[in-house]
Amino acid sequence: MRRTAILIYGTLCYAIFFATFLYAVGFLGNFAVPKSIDSGAAGSWLPAVAVNLLLLTIFAVQHSVMARPAFKRWWTRFVPEPAERSTYVLFSSLAFIALFWGWQPLPEPIFAVDGLMPRAAVTAVFLGGVTLVLYSTFLIDHFDLFGLRQVFLSWRGTPYTHKTFVTPSLYKFIRHPLYVGWFLTFWMTPHMSAGHLLCAVGMSAYILVAIPFEERDLSEALGDVYRRYRARTPRFVPRLGGRSAAAVGAVKEVAR
Repeated sequence: MRRTAILIYGTLCYAIFFATFLYAVGFLGNFAVPKSIDSGAAGSWLPAVAVNLLLLTIFAVQHSVMARPAFKRWWTRFVPEPAERSTYVLFSSLAFIALFWGWQPLPEPIFAVDGLMPRAAVTAVFLGGVTLVLYSTFLIDHFDLFGLRQVFLSWRGTPYTHKTFVTPSLYKFIRHPLYVGWFLTFWMTPHMSAGHLLCAVGMSAYILVAIPFEERDLSEALGDVYRRYRARTPRFVPRLGGRSAAAVGAVKEVAR
């Protein structure tokens, strides 16, 4: 009964995540959702900036603190270990939902792309970023990353085993293709408003600050194999004409 309850819980957490991810695409792209990043009546800019920065900070703190190994060791005193990842995914989704709900529009234009074809090209790059995010999660085991593998193994009564260190596809050339996808998703828009710029800068800054902590955790967990991978493989931009890091194995984006 307990294992079935954990499986149902993990499945619901994943469903909430996926719905939240799809809403984020519409929110950032300003289409197909009831409230997007630029929709709604604009108020005073100072309170709007303050609210938006608070929402970004809540997301960043939750997303980073709950990912640290020390927090996980403490957290699993209260949450069943097979459900730990699903709980992290749930809280991350709730932080995103709070951002969508509370976001204050700042519609002042920063720049706009003119012409049907240029706008379509920028939108295509935006959707390419979304695709890259999803593709990168499947390269590092999408279902493990979002907790479904853990709850399914628990339901079957099979002990959880950590994924082996391999470098699939894009991870041979850059360490963080998932984050490259997020950068494209945040920044590629044919109409950059002040609010969209604030969100893009805030989320990008969070990623850049979080990466050293994430890589430190990976180095501690994986040892020299990861340190060699990190030394040979650039973060975001492949080295032209350089040798790939395929021989050292691959990176998993989120430290376990």
